[in-house]
Amino acid sequence: MHALYLLGIAAFAASGVLAAHRARMDPFGGLVLAFAAAISGGTLRDLILDRHPLYWTHDLVLLVLIASVAVLTMIYLRRRELPHRALMVVDAIGLAVVTVIGARAAIDAQVTPVAVLILAVLTGVADEVVRDVLCGEFPPLLLREEVYATAALAGGAAYLGLHWAGVPDTANTAASAALVFLLRLAAVFRGLHLPRLQRVPG
Repeated sequence: MHALYLLGIAAFAASGVLAAHRARMDPFGGLVLAFAAAISGGTLRDLILDRHPLYWTHDLVLLVLIASVAVLTMIYLRRRELPHRALMVVDAIGLAVVTVIGARAAIDAQVTPVAVLILAVLTGVADEVVRDVLCGEFPPLLLREEVYATAALAGGAAYLGLHWAGVPDTANTAASAALVFLLRLAAVFRGLHLPRLQRVPG
Protein backbone atom coordinates (compact mmCIF):
# COMPACT_ATOMS: atom_id res chain seq x y z
CA MET A 1 0.00 0.00 0.00
CA HIS A 2 2.86 2.39 0.78
CA ALA A 3 4.42 1.73 -2.61
CA LEU A 4 1.08 2.46 -4.26
CA TYR A 5 0.79 5.67 -2.28
CA LEU A 6 4.24 6.75 -3.45
CA LEU A 7 3.05 6.19 -7.02
CA GLY A 8 0.06 8.46 -6.48
CA ILE A 9 2.19 11.13 -4.82
CA ALA A 10 4.69 10.98 -7.69
CA ALA A 11 1.89 11.36 -10.23
CA PHE A 12 0.48 14.42 -8.46
CA ALA A 13 3.97 15.93 -8.12
CA ALA A 14 4.46 15.56 -11.87
CA SER A 15 1.02 17.06 -12.51
CA GLY A 16 2.00 20.07 -10.40
CA VAL A 17 5.07 20.69 -12.54
CA LEU A 18 3.08 20.19 -15.75
CA ALA A 19 0.53 22.74 -14.54
CA ALA A 20 3.32 25.18 -13.64
CA HIS A 21 4.86 24.69 -17.09
CA ARG A 22 1.54 25.41 -18.75
CA ALA A 23 1.16 28.53 -16.60
CA ARG A 24 4.71 29.63 -17.60
CA MET A 25 6.06 29.60 -14.05
CA ASP A 26 9.75 29.47 -13.15
CA PRO A 27 11.43 26.33 -11.69
CA PHE A 28 10.75 27.44 -8.12
CA GLY A 29 7.06 27.78 -8.96
CA GLY A 30 7.18 24.29 -10.44
CA LEU A 31 8.69 22.94 -7.23
CA VAL A 32 6.09 24.69 -5.09
CA LEU A 33 3.24 23.30 -7.19
CA ALA A 34 4.76 19.83 -7.09
CA PHE A 35 4.68 19.80 -3.29
CA ALA A 36 1.30 21.52 -3.10
CA ALA A 37 -0.27 19.06 -5.53
CA ALA A 38 1.32 16.06 -3.82
CA ILE A 39 0.54 16.62 -0.15
CA SER A 40 -2.56 18.83 0.09
CA GLY A 41 -5.13 16.03 -0.02
CA GLY A 42 -3.38 13.83 2.51
CA THR A 43 -2.78 16.80 4.80
CA LEU A 44 -6.46 17.72 4.75
CA ARG A 45 -7.41 14.09 5.45
CA ASP A 46 -5.05 13.82 8.41
CA LEU A 47 -6.24 17.12 9.88
CA ILE A 48 -9.87 16.00 9.68
CA LEU A 49 -9.03 12.63 11.25
CA ASP A 50 -6.87 14.38 13.86
CA ARG A 51 -3.85 12.29 12.92
CA HIS A 52 -0.58 13.74 14.20
CA PRO A 53 2.12 14.23 13.23
CA LEU A 54 1.12 14.82 9.62
CA TYR A 55 2.21 11.89 7.48
CA TRP A 56 4.69 13.79 5.31
CA THR A 57 6.54 15.44 8.21
CA HIS A 58 8.28 12.19 9.16
CA ASP A 59 8.59 10.51 5.75
CA LEU A 60 11.88 11.60 4.20
CA VAL A 61 11.46 9.16 1.30
CA LEU A 62 8.20 10.84 0.35
CA LEU A 63 9.69 14.35 0.36
CA VAL A 64 12.75 13.25 -1.62
CA LEU A 65 10.47 11.51 -4.11
CA ILE A 66 8.40 14.66 -4.68
CA ALA A 67 11.50 16.81 -5.19
CA SER A 68 13.10 14.23 -7.49
CA VAL A 69 10.00 13.80 -9.63
CA ALA A 70 9.64 17.59 -9.87
CA VAL A 71 13.24 18.07 -11.03
CA LEU A 72 13.10 15.18 -13.50
CA THR A 73 9.82 16.44 -14.94
CA MET A 74 11.31 19.92 -15.40
CA ILE A 75 14.34 18.44 -17.16
CA TYR A 76 12.05 16.46 -19.44
CA LEU A 77 10.03 19.56 -20.30
CA ARG A 78 13.18 21.46 -21.27
CA ARG A 79 13.95 18.81 -23.87
CA ARG A 80 10.50 17.88 -25.16
CA GLU A 81 7.14 19.48 -25.83
CA LEU A 82 4.34 18.94 -23.33
CA PRO A 83 2.29 16.00 -24.68
CA HIS A 84 -1.34 16.75 -25.41
CA ARG A 85 -3.56 15.87 -22.42
CA ALA A 86 -0.51 14.70 -20.47
CA LEU A 87 -1.55 16.69 -17.41
CA MET A 88 -4.99 15.05 -17.38
CA VAL A 89 -3.63 11.51 -17.69
CA VAL A 90 -0.98 11.96 -15.00
CA ASP A 91 -3.55 13.63 -12.77
CA ALA A 92 -5.91 10.68 -13.29
CA ILE A 93 -3.26 8.30 -11.92
CA GLY A 94 -2.82 10.45 -8.84
CA LEU A 95 -6.56 10.83 -8.33
CA ALA A 96 -7.15 7.07 -8.58
CA VAL A 97 -4.46 6.09 -6.11
CA VAL A 98 -4.94 8.87 -3.55
CA THR A 99 -8.73 8.45 -3.49
CA VAL A 100 -8.39 4.80 -2.54
CA ILE A 101 -5.76 5.61 0.07
CA GLY A 102 -8.15 8.16 1.55
CA ALA A 103 -10.94 5.60 1.75
CA ARG A 104 -8.61 3.10 3.40
CA ALA A 105 -7.45 5.64 5.99
CA ALA A 106 -11.05 6.61 6.79
CA ILE A 107 -12.07 2.98 7.26
CA ASP A 108 -9.06 2.37 9.50
CA ALA A 109 -10.18 5.38 11.58
CA GLN A 110 -13.59 3.69 12.00
CA VAL A 111 -15.62 6.67 10.81
CA THR A 112 -19.14 6.37 9.42
CA PRO A 113 -19.69 5.12 5.86
CA VAL A 114 -20.73 8.60 4.69
CA ALA A 115 -17.57 10.05 6.22
CA VAL A 116 -15.53 7.42 4.37
CA LEU A 117 -16.96 8.64 1.07
CA ILE A 118 -16.42 12.30 1.95
CA LEU A 119 -12.81 11.72 3.01
CA ALA A 120 -12.08 9.62 -0.08
CA VAL A 121 -13.29 12.46 -2.32
CA LEU A 122 -11.56 15.20 -0.33
CA THR A 123 -8.26 13.31 -0.29
CA GLY A 124 -8.45 12.81 -4.03
CA VAL A 125 -9.58 16.25 -5.21
CA ALA A 126 -7.89 18.64 -2.76
CA ASP A 127 -4.53 18.30 -4.54
CA GLU A 128 -6.06 19.34 -7.85
CA VAL A 129 -7.99 22.25 -6.35
CA VAL A 130 -4.90 23.70 -4.65
CA ARG A 131 -2.85 23.23 -7.83
CA ASP A 132 -5.39 24.94 -10.06
CA VAL A 133 -5.95 27.82 -7.64
CA LEU A 134 -2.21 28.48 -7.41
CA CYS A 135 -2.07 28.45 -11.21
CA GLY A 136 -4.89 30.98 -11.40
CA GLU A 137 -7.26 28.57 -13.13
CA PHE A 138 -10.89 29.23 -12.29
CA PRO A 139 -13.09 27.41 -11.90
CA PRO A 140 -10.85 24.51 -10.86
CA LEU A 141 -11.37 21.22 -12.66
CA LEU A 142 -13.39 20.01 -9.68
CA LEU A 143 -16.10 22.63 -10.27
CA ARG A 144 -16.48 22.07 -13.99
CA GLU A 145 -18.92 19.63 -15.50
CA GLU A 146 -16.19 17.05 -16.15
CA VAL A 147 -16.27 13.78 -14.23
CA TYR A 148 -13.66 14.35 -11.53
CA ALA A 149 -15.06 14.38 -8.01
CA THR A 150 -17.70 11.98 -9.31
CA ALA A 151 -14.95 9.54 -10.29
CA ALA A 152 -13.44 9.84 -6.82
CA LEU A 153 -16.85 9.27 -5.24
CA ALA A 154 -17.38 6.16 -7.37
CA GLY A 155 -13.96 4.83 -6.38
CA GLY A 156 -14.55 5.49 -2.70
CA ALA A 157 -17.95 3.81 -2.85
CA ALA A 158 -16.48 0.82 -4.67
CA TYR A 159 -13.70 0.46 -2.10
CA LEU A 160 -16.16 0.66 0.77
CA GLY A 161 -18.55 -1.82 -0.82
CA LEU A 162 -15.85 -4.33 -1.65
CA HIS A 163 -14.41 -3.96 1.85
CA TRP A 164 -17.81 -4.82 3.31
CA ALA A 165 -18.04 -7.79 0.94
CA GLY A 166 -14.76 -9.17 2.32
CA VAL A 167 -12.73 -8.74 -0.87
CA PRO A 168 -8.97 -8.94 -0.14
CA ASP A 169 -7.46 -5.48 0.16
CA THR A 170 -5.04 -5.89 -2.75
CA ALA A 171 -7.84 -6.80 -5.16
CA ASN A 172 -10.10 -4.14 -3.68
CA THR A 173 -7.46 -1.44 -4.08
CA ALA A 174 -6.69 -2.43 -7.67
CA ALA A 175 -10.35 -2.58 -8.70
CA SER A 176 -11.36 0.69 -7.03
CA ALA A 177 -8.35 2.62 -8.32
CA ALA A 178 -8.93 1.22 -11.81
CA LEU A 179 -12.54 2.42 -11.71
CA VAL A 180 -11.48 5.98 -10.86
CA PHE A 181 -8.76 5.96 -13.51
CA LEU A 182 -11.04 4.62 -16.25
CA LEU A 183 -13.78 7.12 -15.45
CA ARG A 184 -11.27 9.97 -15.70
CA LEU A 185 -9.89 8.63 -18.97
CA ALA A 186 -13.44 8.42 -20.32
CA ALA A 187 -13.93 12.06 -19.34
CA VAL A 188 -10.64 13.13 -20.96
CA PHE A 189 -10.77 11.13 -24.18
CA ARG A 190 -14.49 10.44 -24.67
CA GLY A 191 -15.98 13.66 -23.35
CA LEU A 192 -17.84 11.97 -20.50
CA HIS A 193 -19.32 14.72 -18.33
CA LEU A 194 -22.19 15.56 -16.07
CA PRO A 195 -25.09 17.67 -17.35
CA ARG A 196 -24.82 21.37 -16.60
CA LEU A 197 -27.24 23.06 -14.25
CA GLN A 198 -29.81 24.76 -16.42
CA ARG A 199 -32.99 26.61 -15.65
CA VAL A 200 -36.10 24.69 -16.58
CA PRO A 201 -37.98 26.56 -19.33
CA GLY A 202 -41.10 28.25 -17.99
